[in-house]
Amino acid sequence: MELTQFKWEQDSGGIVTLTWDTPGKPVNVLSLAAVTELGRVAERLAEDGAIKGLVITSAKSGNFCAGADLDEMAGIAGGAGADTVKTAFDTMMGIHHVFRKIETCGKPVVAAINGTALGGGLELTLACHHRVMTTDASARIGFPEAQIGLIPGAGGTQRLPRMIGAMNALPLMLESRRIDPAAALGIGIVQQTVAAAELLAATKAWIAANPHPVAPWDRPDFRIPAGGPFSKSGAQVFTVGNAMLRSRTYDNYPAQRFIMSAVYEGLLVDIDTAFKIEARYFVRALLSSNSKAMIRTLFHSMQELGKGARRPKEVARTEVRRLGVLGAGVMGSGIAYVSALAGIDVTLIDTTGERAEGGKNAVTKLLDREISRGRATPARKDEVLGRIHPETRFEALRDVDLVIEAVFEDRKVKAEATEKTDACTPGTAIFGSNTSTLPITGLAQASRRPESFIGVHFFSPVDRMGLVEIIVGKQTGDRALATAIDYVAKIRKTPIVVNDSHGFYTSRCFETFTLEGLTMLHERITPPLIENAGRMAGMPMGPLEVMDSVGVDTGLKISRAYRAEILKSENPGPQEQIMAWLVEENGRNGVKNGKGFYDYDSRGKRQRLWPGLFSYGATSWRNDADPKELMRRLLTIQALEAARCYEENVITDPRDADVGAILGWGFAPFTGGPLSMIDTMGAAAFVAQCDSLAGKYGERFRPNRGLREMANSGETFYGRFAKRRAA
Repeated sequence: MELTQFKWEQDSGGIVTLTWDTPGKPVNVLSLAAVTELGRVAERLAEDGAIKGLVITSAKSGNFCAGADLDEMAGIAGGAGADTVKTAFDTMMGIHHVFRKIETCGKPVVAAINGTALGGGLELTLACHHRVMTTDASARIGFPEAQIGLIPGAGGTQRLPRMIGAMNALPLMLESRRIDPAAALGIGIVQQTVAAAELLAATKAWIAANPHPVAPWDRPDFRIPAGGPFSKSGAQVFTVGNAMLRSRTYDNYPAQRFIMSAVYEGLLVDIDTAFKIEARYFVRALLSSNSKAMIRTLFHSMQELGKGARRPKEVARTEVRRLGVLGAGVMGSGIAYVSALAGIDVTLIDTTGERAEGGKNAVTKLLDREISRGRATPARKDEVLGRIHPETRFEALRDVDLVIEAVFEDRKVKAEATEKTDACTPGTAIFGSNTSTLPITGLAQASRRPESFIGVHFFSPVDRMGLVEIIVGKQTGDRALATAIDYVAKIRKTPIVVNDSHGFYTSRCFETFTLEGLTMLHERITPPLIENAGRMAGMPMGPLEVMDSVGVDTGLKISRAYRAEILKSENPGPQEQIMAWLVEENGRNGVKNGKGFYDYDSRGKRQRLWPGLFSYGATSWRNDADPKELMRRLLTIQALEAARCYEENVITDPRDADVGAILGWGFAPFTGGPLSMIDTMGAAAFVAQCDSLAGKYGERFRPNRGLREMANSGETFYGRFAKRRAA
């Protein structure tokens, strides 16, 4: 049998090993070509009496399957009208038909899961009669579909709850959890875990002992584990589950709602009817504007940027082996940690040996936390710590490839660090400043080699945040940009590239969210309503909680510096006055000292809005504001600032704008990002909304010229970008 996606090997005992090896890709993907070949395999399996069973495994080390081919899914979703709906539905039912042929072929079929199995790959294993997984601690199984606005569409919403019960299955799908082999065994998704070298022997032994297996749901005595939707436990699962889903998502994510509905409705009918229900919900999710935007941003754009889409192509790839980090505080120690994890030797410099050692101790605590969670070993800890070298002497930077400055956010302090570094580093070294607001072009004036000076803005906490904002100054050269991107790729984070300006892109847009929240507070809108509106809009926190997280004192310093340097004004605005009242009159700096707009416990966990906040101002608080209007204000002001950044050439690529917004400050992921949100609404509708808000609340909502031009022409950001790429 001719196969291109799989390799067929039949042993003397009649057991076939089908090895998945997607050509031209580092991981396997469930493409339509793979499904077609699986259909032919299922037919051969059922018809050939010499075949006693089938083992499905992978040729890719550490990877069974990364999921469905989303390029194909996006292609299917790219049409319009009834034909697109029918094509999508027929495609999904075709996959169900093939998987059912495997499941009902009359021969034992076993999945030998030799690494991570996600999405459609995991669904294929669920259609097998038995699953044996490697004990490799790095392997994971899970359904990530909801993260990009989809639902498991190849049987996952139906087989998994029939296998482990709805109560266990729903969280895995709704929350896109990825679990390790031990957890998969414990919950009953896999039946055995063995060392990778023993996988094939274990699967073949099971086939020999089980010549005529039947899927549980195909047996006449099948009962849903823990009961169906109308049972006592089932009623509780779906009643409480729907309430919890609503409280966590505010119904912003259709995919999660579709998952819940598909599971509920599917468990009321037989398995084959259930697959039709799942296919209908999958198509609804696939063709929704949310899904299209999320797939583009959170899958395609993230992959493209992670692979160096913004990297100067003519510059040879660089390898950062030795890194200097200036400043061993929270940011500096975090940068040292992620760099040492990636195999880079780090010289960690601070003003005293005690401070430098303190940075290494902070890394030790991070590694101890990973060990306690089973994600690292003592040997790995020793290896990583061995790469970090605390120092006080700048001469220790004599052989570094890259220096990242993470000192205090002050021009004079940064200039001094730059000058001392220049005097000791080789001429080939690149200098990166980890600043969130100070313009790179101005900071580069302290350098003797401004062409090698670039902004490398990390987000806190460094070990958990996946974004790095790379800022190009007026004199920054291509080699500096290429080196920065190569370094970010090596530490396994996603880079976006922006041009220099005050606040760059992320800080500039992000602060509009917090400032709008403070403006609402100035308008006497009651604080709980402001905070709930922020979360309902899709932001991870309300604007006041965000201020606490960043530091109200930090926000006050930035506000005063901006007013003095940019606005040239001596008169503080209402937002600055609120921050000054909180910090200077009440000593409330935010999470850092356990009190800000909120009260916090000793671990920094939010307790309640500070009761004293309600004493601010002389007039009464308003409880009558429309939450939907507040939500519109909070999202619109951020998207509008992103559009201004695009017009001003701070952002030149909509992928940077959308990925940076979601990864950097948590802009409502269901929109696909601020520019995707505008494209989905249509520029004309967005401009009309901005004008309406400007009439009610002020000129800060007035749309820029570029948006008006797009509204008149009917263009989109991504449409313009596609034309530019094609030119």
